[in-house]
Amino acid sequence: MPRRDLERDGANKSYSSSVPPSRVYDPETSWTSWLVPLFVVANLVIFILAMYINDCPGKVHAVEGDCVFKFLGRFAFQPTNENPLFGPSSLTLTKMGALKWDAVVNHHQGWRLITCIWLHAGIIHLAANMLSLIFIGIRLEQQFGFVRIGIIYLVSGFGGSILSSLFIRNNISVGASGALFGLLGAMLSELITNWSIYTNKVAALVTLLFIVVINLAIGMLPHVDNFAHIGGFLTGFLLGFIFLPRPQFGWLAQRHVPAGARLKSKYKVYQYVLWILSVILVISGLCIGLLMLLRGGNGYDRCHWCHYLSCVPTSKWKCSDS
Repeated sequence: MPRRDLERDGANKSYSSSVPPSRVYDPETSWTSWLVPLFVVANLVIFILAMYINDCPGKVHAVEGDCVFKFLGRFAFQPTNENPLFGPSSLTLTKMGALKWDAVVNHHQGWRLITCIWLHAGIIHLAANMLSLIFIGIRLEQQFGFVRIGIIYLVSGFGGSILSSLFIRNNISVGASGALFGLLGAMLSELITNWSIYTNKVAALVTLLFIVVINLAIGMLPHVDNFAHIGGFLTGFLLGFIFLPRPQFGWLAQRHVPAGARLKSKYKVYQYVLWILSVILVISGLCIGLLMLLRGGNGYDRCHWCHYLSCVPTSKWKCSDS
C-alpha cells in the first residue's frame, strides 16, 4: 500500500489558548461549556472505532511491517513506515469517510466534506487537535454559548474541506484542523468587531496575529494540509463578524433611563456593515467553492502560485503537485 499523506498533521500543536485580554465590558452571561467537551469525546470514540475496524494484526497487508504495540490486539497501530502518527491505515480512513477528491467529485460522496472533520490520522494528530480544541473552544463557548460556537466550528470545517478538495487531488485528508482554524479566525474577527470594549487592544491584536501566522507557517511544511487551515480560517473569520458582535458599551444600562429618552443603537454602524458584508461573502464563497468542486474544478488553474501556501520547497524536501 502506498504511504499515506500526513493529512492535516499534528503540527497544529502550537495552537494557543490565549484570548484577547482585559475586556472591560461583558454584558452576556457566562455559559457552561458542554458542546466542546462533547466534540472531544466524539472524536475520541470515532478514533477508537477506527482502530477497532483497522485491526492491524488481522490484516494481510500488515506483513509489510510490524504493527506497533501488538499487545493492544486489534487496536494496535499501523507500522510506522506506513503511518508515523500511530494510527490506522489510509484504507480504513477512506472507508470511514476521509476526504478524497475522486470520491466527492466522481462518486458524488459529498458527505465526506463533513465526515473527514471527525477522523484523525493517528494518536499524535488526535491529541494535538483535541488539546487545541479544549484550550480554544471551551473559552469561546463560555463567552458566546454552544449554538454560535458550534455553528462556527462545523461550518469552518466544511469551508476548509472545500478549499482542500479544490487543490489536493491525490491524497486523502482528515482532521479537525480546518474547524480549529475557524475558531482562531472567529477570535480575530471578534476582537475587531468588538474593538471599542477592549483594553490593551494593540497587544491583544498582535498576540492573536502572531499565533495565526505561526500556525499558518507550520502548515507550509510537507504533508500538512494548509489549504484546510486557510479555508477554515477565512470561513471562521467571516462567521465571527456574523455571530460574535457584542452590544456597544452602556447599551444594557439604558433599561434604567427615563421613558422617552434617546436610546443608543444596540450595535455600532461598522458592526452592521461588517455583518452584512460577511453574510454576503461567506454564503457566496461557500456556494462558489462547492460548485467549482462538484464540477471538477482545479484550484491551481486559477491560482498557479497557490502551491506555495501549502508547501515551500527547500533543499531538505520537495513539494509534489498534490
